[in-house]
Amino acid sequence: MGLILLEICDLNLLSESALAELLEQYPEVAVMSYECQNLCGLCKMRPYALVNGQRIFGKDIKECIENIRVKIEEELSLFA
Repeated sequence: MGLILLEICDLNLLSESALAELLEQYPEVAVMSYECQNLCGLCKMRPYALVNGQRIFGKDIKECIENIRVKIEEELSLFA
């Protein structure tokens, strides 16, 4: 069961497969993958995801995943 919702767009540079290691580390995270999140153009410009509704970006996939990790840790600290 997820306490944290991670939303990604199918057209974005950040794919669910790129997040596999992160998701293995955090079983509290539930992933929702959408065909489109109506953030036109954003998904093709740089990797991003929504973590509990907040947009998290990175200049590349590696940085985006690290920023997502930081946000997940922040969210989990609220439940500690």
